[in-house]
Amino acid sequence: MSNLVPKLRFKEFSGKWEEEKISKFFKTYSGGTPSTTNKSYYGGTIPFIRSAEINKLKTELFLTNDGIENSSAKLVKKGDVLYALYGANSGDVAISKIDGAINQAILCLDSKEASNSFLYYNLTNIKTKIINQYIQGGQGNLSGDIIKSLEVFFPKEKQEQQKIANCLSSLDSLIEAQNKKVEALKEHKKGLMQQLFPSEGETVPELRFDGFSGEWESNKVLDDISDIVRGGSPRPIDDYMTLANDGLNWLKIADVDKNSKYVTHTKERVKKSALSKTREVHIGDLILSNSMSFGRPYIMKIKSCIHDGWIAVTDIESYISSDYLYYMILSPRSQKFFIDYAAGGGIRNLNADIIKSLPIPFPKVEQEQEKIADCLSSLDSLIDAQNKKVEALKEHKKGLMQQLFVSSEG
Repeated sequence: MSNLVPKLRFKEFSGKWEEEKISKFFKTYSGGTPSTTNKSYYGGTIPFIRSAEINKLKTELFLTNDGIENSSAKLVKKGDVLYALYGANSGDVAISKIDGAINQAILCLDSKEASNSFLYYNLTNIKTKIINQYIQGGQGNLSGDIIKSLEVFFPKEKQEQQKIANCLSSLDSLIEAQNKKVEALKEHKKGLMQQLFPSEGETVPELRFDGFSGEWESNKVLDDISDIVRGGSPRPIDDYMTLANDGLNWLKIADVDKNSKYVTHTKERVKKSALSKTREVHIGDLILSNSMSFGRPYIMKIKSCIHDGWIAVTDIESYISSDYLYYMILSPRSQKFFIDYAAGGGIRNLNADIIKSLPIPFPKVEQEQEKIADCLSSLDSLIDAQNKKVEALKEHKKGLMQQLFVSSEG
């Protein structure tokens, strides 16, 4: 490779980078799991870090000194690089935020010669390449030997490594701060919804807009004010798929942004002959998933066919604002109702009868319904704008990393 310098560089540094195996600069080791049958090994004060917890401040399990001394669990310190070798998050890398001990699914990397944080960002930058080559390419799991043998590019001066890491760390801090604003807005919205809708057994909410009074209607359920229908799936579905422009929209769970209020598009269409075997919903209808992340409502902005994983709320009575109904179904009170009554063991789901029986209190004056919906919609707009800032920062970081590191394709 002829061009061993990054596209973007701090002006005080020059010279070519070196391509070296990670093992040249970093000592590495994995841990182990103390016997779970020996109670004296657990319940101590040493955080036991497992692969899913490599980037957390807290762990679920704690080890005693005996648990460390009598097992292959290994101690790590705050600032070490932790790499998830296998498990659901195989390929994830983090800087340890705590002192603790690791199990066998984690590789610890540490160096005095090179910057730990530089290696963290370097490995993050090539994460997709590693996963594609070793996991999706047939390896199935990563190993310590694989990671140690990876050849990555290092600037010769540790000061340059650290300057790159500090730059990206500052950007991470900014992203984290913006994420906290999103979470604060979401918590504010959750608390507001608890106040804007009556608590169970109450006929008026705790918080009310000026100019409105009187008790709310509190004796109706969702089935009283709308029709509840389940979607349908024509089978075999491949026989009904089409690329034709006159095909009918076909809505899948993956088409819906879980943070969105509206359904605005689908990726696929079905033939018109599918209509007798499915259900078509219209603009203004509400839909809810009946399994997995069940009970989350969306308002249709398009006409579409829905499969049997959706339940639709249609033909809503004229005295009920669909926007108000959306927020009422989304409220903590309604979501708790769904959780309490959802059927199933490991995978819980809703059926149409449960959804039909959802209590729907509402103010009789439609203007009050609209006022509540407008208030919450404005808050949603703030959350959406803040989320876009976070995504823009993440994209900026992604582009910056591509320029700050030497690429093997360069």
